[in-house]
Amino acid sequence: MQAGNTARDVILLLKDIERRSGESRTNLPQQEEAHSLWDGILFSVVGTAVVALLSEVKEILNLPSALTRVPGAKSWMLGIANIRGNLLPVIDLQLFLGGKPVAIGKRSRVLVIDHSGVRVGLLVGGVQGIRHFQQDQQVASPPLTGKLPEFCRSAFRNADEIWPVFDMGVLSDNQEFQVAAV
Repeated sequence: MQAGNTARDVILLLKDIERRSGESRTNLPQQEEAHSLWDGILFSVVGTAVVALLSEVKEILNLPSALTRVPGAKSWMLGIANIRGNLLPVIDLQLFLGGKPVAIGKRSRVLVIDHSGVRVGLLVGGVQGIRHFQQDQQVASPPLTGKLPEFCRSAFRNADEIWPVFDMGVLSDNQEFQVAAV
């Protein structure tokens, strides 16, 4: 503020600046409507790359070094792991789905899910990363084999690739999955 300017002069100057910026605003590019993305975690099971809703996977762990076998459990129930003082059942997802046991290696991971009070770790051969899809990329699930169609009812298409959506909620609600005893 220069010496000799009154408060009235300053207010008039600010109003003029506001008016000119309003005129310039019409020439600015308009903000596009934000699109919500579907975020998924990509992993392979029974030879098929699938995605699961990222919010359904609570954490991703390396395979615990110590698993305690559970007597009388089905073969896909690998055992119980102590994760930071909490017991976590660990299941070979591929074996549960009727495939061969997961080949345990450096890339093996345990996807921890917690759905409707069912907290369990799912052993998978590896996690390939996170994928983001637009809702309009959702398509019907491609033909799948074995038990996989029961858990994959939709998919996402990106260019020439289609990733079936593995529904962790359907898995945790599955009667066979809930009964690990022989």
